[in-house]
Amino acid sequence: MPSFLRALLRESTQPVGLVNTRDGHVIADRLLAAVDSKSRRTGLLTRTGLPQGSAMIIAPTNAIHTFFMKFPIDVLFVARNGRVLKICRALPAWRIAAAWGAYCVIELAAGSVERTALRQDDVLLTRVLSSGGCQPTS
Repeated sequence: MPSFLRALLRESTQPVGLVNTRDGHVIADRLLAAVDSKSRRTGLLTRTGLPQGSAMIIAPTNAIHTFFMKFPIDVLFVARNGRVLKICRALPAWRIAAAWGAYCVIELAAGSVERTALRQDDVLLTRVLSSGGCQPTS
C-alpha cells in the first residue's frame, strides 16, 4: 500500500485522521477503510449519511458509482503518493465518476471540500491523531 495510507492500515487503537499537507488541516478525523473486495463493493451504500469529519477511503480503485446512494458525497480521486488528482463536489445518486491514474477514492460528506478548502494537487496523508494535534507516523 502507498505510504499516505500507512497509518490507516497499521493495527493501532489510536485514531487516525486524513491531513492536507499544504496547510496541515485535518480533513477527516474518523476514517473508514474499504480495502478488501466486500467492503469496496458495499462502500457507503448501506448508510443514510456520512457525518462531517468522516471519510471512507476505498483502495485500490480509480472509479466509483453512486447507484442506490441515499445522499450526495464529495469525492477525491487520489494517486498512490497522496496527491489529489480530481475532485467531484456533491456527487448525487445515480452517477459514475472516475479519474485516470487514481489509486484510491476518498468519499466525504457533501460540503467537506469547500469547508476544508481542498484543491486539486493538494497532497494528503493519514496520521495518528493525538490530543495535541496530528503527529506523523513512521
